[in-house]
Amino acid sequence: MAIIDAINATLTAGWKGDAGWNLKEYEARGGYQSLKRILTGDKLTPDQVIAEVKLSVLRGRGGAGFPTGLKWSFMPKAAPVKYLVCNTDEGEPGTFKDRDLLAYDPHSVIEGMIIAGYAVGAVAGYNYIHGEIFELYERFEAALAEARAAGYLGQNILGSGFNFDLFAHHGWGAYICGEESALLESIEGKKGQPRYKPPFPASVGLYGKPTTINNTETFAAVPLVFRMGGQAYLELGKPNNGGSKLFSVSGHVNKPGNYEVPLGTPFAKLLEMAGGMRNGRKLKGVIPGGSSSPVIPADMIMDCTMDYDSIAKAGSMLGSGAVIVMDETVCMVQALERLSWFYYEESCGQCTPCREGTGWLYKIIHRIEHGEGRPEDLDLLLELGGNIAGRTICALGDAAVMPIQGMLKHFRSEFEYHIEHKKCLVPREVQKAGSTFHTRMMAGAAC
Repeated sequence: MAIIDAINATLTAGWKGDAGWNLKEYEARGGYQSLKRILTGDKLTPDQVIAEVKLSVLRGRGGAGFPTGLKWSFMPKAAPVKYLVCNTDEGEPGTFKDRDLLAYDPHSVIEGMIIAGYAVGAVAGYNYIHGEIFELYERFEAALAEARAAGYLGQNILGSGFNFDLFAHHGWGAYICGEESALLESIEGKKGQPRYKPPFPASVGLYGKPTTINNTETFAAVPLVFRMGGQAYLELGKPNNGGSKLFSVSGHVNKPGNYEVPLGTPFAKLLEMAGGMRNGRKLKGVIPGGSSSPVIPADMIMDCTMDYDSIAKAGSMLGSGAVIVMDETVCMVQALERLSWFYYEESCGQCTPCREGTGWLYKIIHRIEHGEGRPEDLDLLLELGGNIAGRTICALGDAAVMPIQGMLKHFRSEFEYHIEHKKCLVPREVQKAGSTFHTRMMAGAAC
């Protein structure tokens, strides 16, 4: 699904769909100029590169929103072998931006990774690509071959003395491998299960060496930072939220797809760009950052701007930028049942609270949806959530709990109606009008 529309587009400017992914087209729109500036033009030092990224306030685009330049600075300078990893294991329901980046602009990811590799002193990089988009793995391999042939990868890049190479690694579709340490385990050929932390990857990462891991969109934005300048990139967004961001808008909108807007753009504007509400129905709630982020009801989200701080203030997370729009036809109990099933199925089973707790949560919500709920179930859900969140090796347990907490905070009366009347507050005939929503939301489909 290509970009449908964008305002002040930067990352997506000049995209030509399947016709524009190759090296020739990328260079024609300024590709690899940032790398040339750093290595052979201004000859910036690694510390200067990191300082410019810090100035831009480019925050991680994969979920946590951690400042990219600060993350790069954690890498120990004295280590003789260091690695760089790109996380393209895009498995968060509702998220479909990274696959477009690999489809239409793979060289921006490659250039960004080369610059990052230079900044942190890495000897090699790996792009871990989600197993269900194999055709994009092949495209990325083709782009790597073009970059090597042009002298952008390998030994003595552009005659600068900098040596760095990149490799694609094909995952197998496990959601848990989107967790950075499970991703590293998978690259090493082990079972994709999270590691205990500390030590963190910046100290002990891939093959036991210091490693920096960033999201696909984060790396793709790096060349833009150096074409614009760190300060200009920051000013494109808002304080503490530099630049523009891709938002994957799905659900009950007329034009679902990816939209690039400056951070700080009002949600109302993003909704307008996505064609507004389908069939003119009323907005009920929005999951603003992928399925793990708590829902925000309609009256609150319309006052929000799309940036990390505003969404956090509203009690949720910007996350991956997956905006799932729900209209009045949605039964929130049914939606939560589907979300809880996903996290139950995707738990790796390593931690007892997650292995046992996610299944328990799903069973309770399932019985509420099917007319067998008990009044005490709602408090039980919150109590169980409190015994899961923060008690597991990785954040999947938290991800399973946060949607439940959000739903009960804002739509508890709908759950109480289910329990008391043994049926949905939203009539079944009304639900049928948007019946394809739940399946497509969980599949991450854009239409």
